[in-house]
Amino acid sequence: MPRGLARDHEEKRAALRKGAAVHFAERGFDRASMASVATACGVSKALIYHYYDSKEALLFDILDNHLGDLAQAVATMPDAACPEAHLRALIHTILSEYRDADAEHKLQIDALATLPPEMQAPLIDLQRQLVDTMRNALRDVGAGGDLRAVTMTVFGMLNWFYMWHRPGKGISRDAYGELVTDLVLGGVRRL
Repeated sequence: MPRGLARDHEEKRAALRKGAAVHFAERGFDRASMASVATACGVSKALIYHYYDSKEALLFDILDNHLGDLAQAVATMPDAACPEAHLRALIHTILSEYRDADAEHKLQIDALATLPPEMQAPLIDLQRQLVDTMRNALRDVGAGGDLRAVTMTVFGMLNWFYMWHRPGKGISRDAYGELVTDLVLGGVRRL
């Protein structure tokens, strides 16, 4: 008779995802191995293979969880009173979901393309959902010009916080969300 899943199966899996994400982000996905992930996570290589049959499967799970959580947070945002309030809430939601996910975000940018096409496809679909949601919010506040370029520029501004901001120095995450929203609202109508 096969053994059932341990009660802490999902907690262990989440801990492995987080530890592996940090390790991959620091070392580089291409230079890391399942053995080095096990060492970094303080577990045996056998335990890693109990959960994941390959390094690619582990990366996929990290990115699927990260992007899935982000898409879920955006999809379940409360209704806003007006398009401007919706855009403000969307920007704050994305910045909030980026909190404590620097490693995952780095892997999304740097390592997603290393996965086989069949593993990339659902992750790219999640990214497209997020881009479409932002594009629609920008359109609703009256953004003109090349809407795709405007949308990707907003994501570029949001990525600034992940890439260059240092915790405890300068502007807070919430204040930055306000700054980005004010810049966007002040500028998009002039395009």
